[in-house]
Amino acid sequence: MPALRPARVSSLNSAGIFDRDYLLVTLGACALVFLAAFESLAVTTIMPVVSRELDGAALYALAFAGPFATGVIGMVAAGNWSDRHGPVGPLYASVAMFAVGLLAAGTAGSMPALVAGRLVQGLGGGAITVALYVVIARVYPRALHPKIFAAFSAAWVIPSLVGPFAAGLVAQLASWHWVFLGVVGLVVPALLMIVPALRGLHGTPDADIPEGAPPVDMSTGGARKAWGYGRLAWATL
Repeated sequence: MPALRPARVSSLNSAGIFDRDYLLVTLGACALVFLAAFESLAVTTIMPVVSRELDGAALYALAFAGPFATGVIGMVAAGNWSDRHGPVGPLYASVAMFAVGLLAAGTAGSMPALVAGRLVQGLGGGAITVALYVVIARVYPRALHPKIFAAFSAAWVIPSLVGPFAAGLVAQLASWHWVFLGVVGLVVPALLMIVPALRGLHGTPDADIPEGAPPVDMSTGGARKAWGYGRLAWATL
C-alpha cells in the first residue's frame, strides 16, 4: 500500500474511512484501540482467579486502577512527543510498551509482577490513543474525522460488552495467562496495517521551520511550544 498523502488533499475529501486508501489504517487503528480497551476492561472476570492463584488480595485494587492511572501519564507524554516530532516515534514506542506490559503480566508468577506489567501496559495503552489521534489528523481529511472517531468510540464500547465474557472463556478453556499473552499476537498485525500510512509523517507538518526554532504544537493550530514538563509532572502526581 503506498503512503497516504496529507489530510489536506482535497481530492480525497469525499472518501470514506473504509475506502481503499484508508481501509488498512482504519482497521489497524481501530484494532489497537479495541485491544487497549479490552485489556483495561476484560480483566474484571479473571482477577478473582488471578488473585487467588498468586495470593495477591492486597494488590487486587491496584491491578484494576493502576493501568488507568499510568494511562494518563502515557497520554501526556505521547502528546508532548508528537507535538515535537510527529506521531511515528510515539506510536511505535507506545505499542512496544503495551506489548511488554502484556508479556510481563501474562508471565507473572507473583501479584507484584502482575501489577508491574499492568502499569506498563496502561502507560503504553494511554499513549497509543493520543498517538493515533495525531495520525488521524495527519492522514485523514477533516471531513472524515467524525467517522473515524465514531469508530474509535465503538472500539471502546464493544470490549465493555464482550470483553469480560471473552476473558472468562479464555481463562476457563486455557489459562488466565492467555488473556494477556494472546493479545500480544494481535497487536503486531494491527500495527503493521498502519505502517504504510506512517510514511512521511516523521516530524510536524511545519517541516520548513528553521533549525533551532521552538517546536510546533499541532493541537493549537501551529502555536510554538516546548516540552510540557509541568503537565507531565502533574500527570505523574
